Amino acid sequence: MVSRRKFLTQIATLSGMGAAFLSMQALGLASSAFADPAPILPGNIGNGTHVVILGAGIAGLVMTYRMERAGFSVTLVEARRRVGGRNWTLRHGDKVDMIGEAEQTVGFTPGMYFNAGPARIPSLHQGLLGYCKILGIPLEVEVNFSNSALLRSDGAFDGNPIQERQAINDFRGRIAELLSKATNRGALDQDLTADDKDRLIKFLRDYGDLSKDNLYVGSERSGFKVLPGANDQLGVKRDPLSLRDLLKDDALAGMLFGDNIDMQATMFEPVGGMDRIPVAFHKSIRSPIVLGAEVTRISQSSETAEIIYLKGGKASKLSADYVVCTIPLPVLAKIDTDFSAPVKQAITGTRYDHAAKVAFESPRFWEAEQIYGGLSFGGQATGAVWYPSSGFQSGRGIILGAYVAGKPAEAFEALSISKQIDAARSAVDKLHPGHGVDLGAPIAVDWSKIPYNLGPWVDWSEQGANTGAYRLLNQPEGRVYFSGAHLTQLPGWQEGAVLAAHRTIEMIAARVGAASPTAKRQAGARPTE
Repeated sequence: MVSRRKFLTQIATLSGMGAAFLSMQALGLASSAFADPAPILPGNIGNGTHVVILGAGIAGLVMTYRMERAGFSVTLVEARRRVGGRNWTLRHGDKVDMIGEAEQTVGFTPGMYFNAGPARIPSLHQGLLGYCKILGIPLEVEVNFSNSALLRSDGAFDGNPIQERQAINDFRGRIAELLSKATNRGALDQDLTADDKDRLIKFLRDYGDLSKDNLYVGSERSGFKVLPGANDQLGVKRDPLSLRDLLKDDALAGMLFGDNIDMQATMFEPVGGMDRIPVAFHKSIRSPIVLGAEVTRISQSSETAEIIYLKGGKASKLSADYVVCTIPLPVLAKIDTDFSAPVKQAITGTRYDHAAKVAFESPRFWEAEQIYGGLSFGGQATGAVWYPSSGFQSGRGIILGAYVAGKPAEAFEALSISKQIDAARSAVDKLHPGHGVDLGAPIAVDWSKIPYNLGPWVDWSEQGANTGAYRLLNQPEGRVYFSGAHLTQLPGWQEGAVLAAHRTIEMIAARVGAASPTAKRQAGARPTE
């Protein structure tokens, strides 16, 4: 009798990983509701096939971790002297080198840290969370949105910040009042029945906290001028803001931040810093990891793929059955390759976005304003001010005075580092008057200037005709496969790296499994130095 494992192995070999997954679902061995945290690979499908993976970011680490456990011989090559890629946590004494800028040294108090790259994990990113569970990485809640955080713009409320809870609830009350009036005046008669209108009006009273005559006269939801207290101290709710004044606030869109699907609660962060994830992968990987190795050449023949890298000024060569390249495209564009002309054009023609962060160490003055985590929004030029989600009520914390992306980040990165720091300090001071002077140990990270990245992510939706590049690079070029978050619909998230890694693993496993034993080559050469 054929065992279930042998049966699934045969299906995977003959029909690919997708068929194996469907078979596991039919046998009740896999959930159809949530993605399994790993591809379904028979334990010996690699059969010693040698794969060189370029880049030890999350995608490269996931592939190495999974493929070595499926019988592949894996070598992981990384230009930096650390693993993690964009997953980068800065601590006391760390160095920040950026192209065209003077070296910065992190001056935080020992024990403090700053996630220069990704800093949150949405609960719907089950692939990454699955690896956190597998690797035993403790998580804590990341407070991604706080109603006590602030909105501010020069053109509204005399430049004074308002709490997000007041903006959200006063705006909701005003809109509910307008819709109630429109309904009662017959504006919706063609769309709603009389019963529908009655139900809508009833809902709007609750939704907007309207009075009995369907007017918005303020709400405790928006906060208090006088807090309720002991004995006869009644709470006095804030005076409601007018819709006209609210609409003048250029930061108003910040109140919708937590509604974005990838920003919705519950959000997580690893205890002790986001780099706990790559560190845990590194400890769990048995395959050789070559750090400080800058790839200078990628080539291939019909039978083998080959890379040349520099380490310590010495050139070394690696041959393998397959190469997986997770190198960011602006960096890959500078490497000598024998890729076809369309692939080279796809690589060089893809534009990466801009993103920058400026962090400070400071006393936790924001907590005296009831802010425990979340983001305040004070203008496009510096983006968001981001408060820490750990260490509550301790003496000091790391606050981001600027987190800016897109076109505003391009302009921000054009400033000198000192001016970036000044702008970030000013953004905090405008939201929290008098506290700009509390900000110390500044550190700025401009992702377009970070070596071996040259940008944070690519936005394929804005590439126009270059979307063909996305489709082309999602296919192998001979024995070379391209992978990474930049080749998914989640290019700015670690989950994208996980999903890209899984897809690449399945593609290679299907190719190896479909080959006859006599057609397979033996494992490639190991590094020679």
